[in-house]
Amino acid sequence: MPNIIVLQETTSTNDFIKRNANTLQSGTLISAYKQTSGRGQKGNSWESEPGKNVTFSLLIKKPKVDVKEQFFISEAVSLAIVDALEKYATGFKIKWPNDIYYGDYKIGGILIEHSLDSEGIDYTVIGVGVNINQQVFISGAPNPASLTRITGDFYDMNVMTDEFGGLVERYCDFDGSREQLAALHKRYLKRLYRNDGMSHRFVMPDGTQFQAVIEAVSPDGTLTLRHTAENSLHHYHFKEVGYVINRVKYL
Repeated sequence: MPNIIVLQETTSTNDFIKRNANTLQSGTLISAYKQTSGRGQKGNSWESEPGKNVTFSLLIKKPKVDVKEQFFISEAVSLAIVDALEKYATGFKIKWPNDIYYGDYKIGGILIEHSLDSEGIDYTVIGVGVNINQQVFISGAPNPASLTRITGDFYDMNVMTDEFGGLVERYCDFDGSREQLAALHKRYLKRLYRNDGMSHRFVMPDGTQFQAVIEAVSPDGTLTLRHTAENSLHHYHFKEVGYVINRVKYL
């Protein structure tokens, strides 16, 4: 189990770890009752009602993953969160690169930040936000969901933090073998949202939409899509393409 430190309030748990990385041990988990500047990918904000959701950051020092294949860490964390949720309900998927979805509803997000040195990854900060007991969302984010809205039950947040944090730490305990990474990647692709061989709508940053089929995800996180119209392969990094997901009825 991680060494858990609970804060009453901080700007963000990721930032707290980065400020104190030199004095914290690997496996330290920082949880906060309230984050005043919780962040998602590329600086997006994360709405979380204080005390209602799993929000923590985990410090991993010297992970046994090559810097060019750091996306394996993202895969491991995503799978850990999905597996933790599947104890209470089924049907969770990973929307590339690492959002957690239930159907077309978003229930969780992950922010992973690395600090590099001459040998590769010096340390990794894994930020996790999963909606658990929150019932009302006011930010206007599309299609939010929480575990309590899915199951109708409420959960002890200390227990949930222990469970989610423990799985994330265990899944990120890499042994450096190709076999472990290959098995991890296979599981990630199996859990990937809309990776069903069907054509789906995607959108470019300029608003251009197109139909495509998910073909692959590379070790650096690049998404390969086969455009349906011209039957050609195209490769995308984070924020270079997005899913078109229609707004659905509030869960």
